[in-house]
Amino acid sequence: MKIATYNVNGINGRLPVLLRWLNETQPDVACLQELKAPQEKFPEEAITAAGYNALWHGQKSWNGVAILTRNTIATEITRVLPGDPEDLHSRYIEAQVNELTIGCLYLPNGNPAPGPKFDYKLSWFERFIKHAGELYASGKPVVLTGDYNVMPTEMDVYKPERWVDDALFRPETRAAFQKLLDQGWTDAIRTLYPKDVIYTFWDYFRDAYGRNAGLRIDHFLLSKKLTNKLVAAGVDKHVRGWEKTSDHAPVWIELKD
Repeated sequence: MKIATYNVNGINGRLPVLLRWLNETQPDVACLQELKAPQEKFPEEAITAAGYNALWHGQKSWNGVAILTRNTIATEITRVLPGDPEDLHSRYIEAQVNELTIGCLYLPNGNPAPGPKFDYKLSWFERFIKHAGELYASGKPVVLTGDYNVMPTEMDVYKPERWVDDALFRPETRAAFQKLLDQGWTDAIRTLYPKDVIYTFWDYFRDAYGRNAGLRIDHFLLSKKLTNKLVAAGVDKHVRGWEKTSDHAPVWIELKD
């Protein structure tokens, strides 16, 4: 089974890119973030024509997450991260896909830091850690994937000295990610490529993609039952070079049945 995650940075504006990538790679599951579209503006007809069923949680102008499935129908578990009934951001959706539980997330950016946005990022992160811990403790096969807005180590960022005060790289953010990993989750990319420089995001400015001045902020975390089923993983970096593309590239893993 091939599972992918892709921050599309506006699903309607980037729809030709998304459809081209889906046709080229045909993942069994595609988790999308940053739809930037209200619920009723999700391009369901085009997604269906591409051969995918969809669950989505939209939000006008911002955020938004979706889970697309090919040759199967996902059963929604929740579209709200537990812990704060007043949080109206569309940042999480969770579904059952065959025997897998798949959580698709778009963790807050948090800049400028320090400040209210950074406080929200850390509080959202704590809620996610609590929920992830419950999922891990269930013993079920679980995949938690999406845009985490975290560079876990210096290896995951071009010129880390320039990012020390950024919300994606501050010690509190990295500590929260490590707290998540300490529950037992497997970072799929780092497990297969422990020493490789791998990025998933390149800014639109200063020719970041051309210089490979990137960040690794899109991650796959696997529960214990899936660790030994991981057979491949990668980044479709070339998609970042397409015309009118997202500033993220799709990331994918393959699990043996």
